Amino acid sequence: MKLPEPQTRTFASLIAEIEKGQIKIPQFQRDFVWTIQKSAGLIDSILKGYPIGTFIFWKTKDRLRSVRDLGSQILPEPENGDAVDYVLDGQQRLTSLFACLKGISIKRDSNFSLSIGSGSPNQIG
Repeated sequence: MKLPEPQTRTFASLIAEIEKGQIKIPQFQRDFVWTIQKSAGLIDSILKGYPIGTFIFWKTKDRLRSVRDLGSQILPEPENGDAVDYVLDGQQRLTSLFACLKGISIKRDSNFSLSIGSGSPNQIG
């Protein structure tokens, strides 16, 4: 049995893998629940060089029937035969980071919107 090994990834590589569909959020993960203040705290910690915890992924060539997109971002399917990293821990941080670096809004429902770096005022509505 091969034991998991820790890996180091840059933020840029994480974002690129999300955009290529190599990182997916399984449907069994809870909804995005972080406030804009919590997301801003994450970015502040990164800028100050503080540790932000680890991400835990399940790498498999199997496809789950249901996965979540990141907010309104519809993520592509990976190439047939490619392994996918399903997020088991770190979904809130990864979603916040992706929204910040890509300047997208994350909408949970009609009462919540996280908009970071999109050029418009940040709002929770």
